[in-house]
Amino acid sequence: MTLNQAGTGLMRAMRIEEARGPLRQREITIPAPNADEVLIRVSACGVCRTDLHIRDGELAPHSLPLIPGHEVVGTVARTGSAVTRWHIGQRVGVPWLASTCRACAYCLGDRENLCDSAAFTGLDRDGGYAQYMVAKADYCVDLPVQYDDLHVAPMLCAGLIGYRAYAMLHDDVRRIGIYGFGAAAHIITQVACHRGQEVFALTRDGDFRSQRFALSLGARWAGDSSKPPPLALDAALIFAPVGGLVPAALAAVRKGGHVICAGIHMSNIPAFPYALLWGERCVKSVANLTRQDALAYFAFAARHRIETTPVPFRLDEANDALEALRQGAFDGAAVLLP
Repeated sequence: MTLNQAGTGLMRAMRIEEARGPLRQREITIPAPNADEVLIRVSACGVCRTDLHIRDGELAPHSLPLIPGHEVVGTVARTGSAVTRWHIGQRVGVPWLASTCRACAYCLGDRENLCDSAAFTGLDRDGGYAQYMVAKADYCVDLPVQYDDLHVAPMLCAGLIGYRAYAMLHDDVRRIGIYGFGAAAHIITQVACHRGQEVFALTRDGDFRSQRFALSLGARWAGDSSKPPPLALDAALIFAPVGGLVPAALAAVRKGGHVICAGIHMSNIPAFPYALLWGERCVKSVANLTRQDALAYFAFAARHRIETTPVPFRLDEANDALEALRQGAFDGAAVLLP
């Protein structure tokens, strides 16, 4: 659908209308931007595992119906009266972080990702599983011109959250274990290889397809996550939402090593002996992202070519895309094309 001369019209959207129910396609009114917002015509929206957690009720949305999707690429169709940063026709990206209070200690201390009043795209605000969406203008991001819409969409979460997790590692890290080889892992493997680090990819047992995919992207070694890697790791990044991987990763890192849990949701971490943590090993979590993360990551992506592997789906195939993600049916990242 397109806007009429009055700036209104109808659009198609895939919505969560009931807890743990399938997304349903609806024709609804195109939203109007408030003074500090832009209306975006969506051209691509990545499908993230967080969307699956929301659909499954593991991350409960504050209200229903809800349009998910927080890896959104599009062009500005209308601007609010107070918007000066963006103009009609300009390409923008919309990530997970939708707004913050800008006044709390976290916001004032460059840690807006921890703001207690933060809102998130596709959880608190309607996201990009639609033909149009509105977003706060100050929380939209510039995108490198050398990436088309299809290939840049996964970077808006898999890239940004992965990069925030990666940035938590110490400068002396050489061997990085990556647990769960999905959208974020396939991007961060390339970042690490560009910086001369060695990646050890640990996948579901017997997932030889993903292991071959990791090796094709530059990983030094790939194998089953139930077994230790062949060498002690300096650090580990856990992208899979599996709490049992935390003690496995602790056992695989050397003394002083860090284990970074990069997902917004994870199953319970089982009890493990203190000996696995001893030796000044550390377990940390990643919470959301900041706008500075987007600036840093996209500056890196502009200098170093990152090859994303998008798997396109039509908007009305959103349920199929989520189920394929659940089953690990593809390598790379699913992307909806409205």
